[in-house]
Amino acid sequence: MKAQLARLWERGELLRDAVTGQSRFPLRLALKAPNSADITERFDEVRAWAAELAALDSVRVEWRELRHRVQGAQRLPSCVWVESQESALTWLGKRREWDRFTDQVAATRRALPALLPWLEKRPLQALDLSEQWPRLLAVVAWIVEHPRPGIYLRQVDLPGVHSKFIEAHRGVLAELLDLALPAGAVDFTQTGAGHFAARYGFLQKPARVRFRVLDPSVRIVPGAGLPDVTLDADSFSRLNLDVRRVWITENETNFLAFPPVRNALVIFGAGYGWDALARSDWLRNSPIHYWGDIDTHGFGILDQLRVHFERVASFLMDRATLDAHAPAWGAEEHSLRADLPRLTSEERALYDDLRHNRIRPRLRLEQEHIGFGWLARRLEVLEGAAASDRDGLR
Repeated sequence: MKAQLARLWERGELLRDAVTGQSRFPLRLALKAPNSADITERFDEVRAWAAELAALDSVRVEWRELRHRVQGAQRLPSCVWVESQESALTWLGKRREWDRFTDQVAATRRALPALLPWLEKRPLQALDLSEQWPRLLAVVAWIVEHPRPGIYLRQVDLPGVHSKFIEAHRGVLAELLDLALPAGAVDFTQTGAGHFAARYGFLQKPARVRFRVLDPSVRIVPGAGLPDVTLDADSFSRLNLDVRRVWITENETNFLAFPPVRNALVIFGAGYGWDALARSDWLRNSPIHYWGDIDTHGFGILDQLRVHFERVASFLMDRATLDAHAPAWGAEEHSLRADLPRLTSEERALYDDLRHNRIRPRLRLEQEHIGFGWLARRLEVLEGAAASDRDGLR
């Protein structure tokens, strides 16, 4: 019986009433009444059960009369009624929690009534946040007053609120802000905690592009031969370097050890995040080679890169390279299964072998395990082909 009332609390139903103003009391709770066999065989237990219910202060018992063939006329409980919210809270021992939540509801109703639907939808989560609720309301109120502020989260100046607090509660704040802000103040294309700043018009940490010039004749920094340079994406997009070839690699050691190549540069990749490079139209003037792991995710990244640079070629991601490095084979933790429409026929054949485990389950060859001599020979082949092409144009 008490379990029925407890379930209402655990589902948030009782707390929800504090938001809606509705009342479910008096509330009838069903009882599993003893049957005839119980009365015959366990009569003392039945009487004790009835007496225990009758002694409860928090409920009103509804009785029924019955006549038993052995015990004669009996008066037994048929159901109980919880008369008021006060009685329910007392019985459950939830008075303090109720008071905290009603304080939250009252504060929200005064400050930001647009958030009441969230309290109604998620009362238990709200109760868990009762200590932080005043600061959450303050953050939402500040953003409502300064929609799309164009500053960093660190610059929000509120007592007791710092950027780490906002970042720690981005999920809840996003739900609250979507209710409180007009549609024009929210960029609904930006989803997920990682895009909180962009969704609500805050400045974000600039995306950065790290690259190395592979030819000392291509000058980026005065006096530096083969500099390792990091620029924000906007500055990188404005470089317009005159290079004939660009490599992108996901491994830092390969990036640092990449050998000199005439009129070329190498970029330290960023996994599936290519937005920073996509702004750099000048890259489209040079052949781009992507060097990733030979595994399903390596081909997935290549496929995504071709969304922005459709002519990009894979580098050292072929069956010959895989077979030549069999002693270094490893295993992917989680394989990609999706179809990748931007792969070449040769790439797709190897990708299919990997995703369908035709060679070995979850096979992976990490790019850092590829021999440096193997890399150098492939570069010589590319350079030789490029030289032949140049000679043919003369």
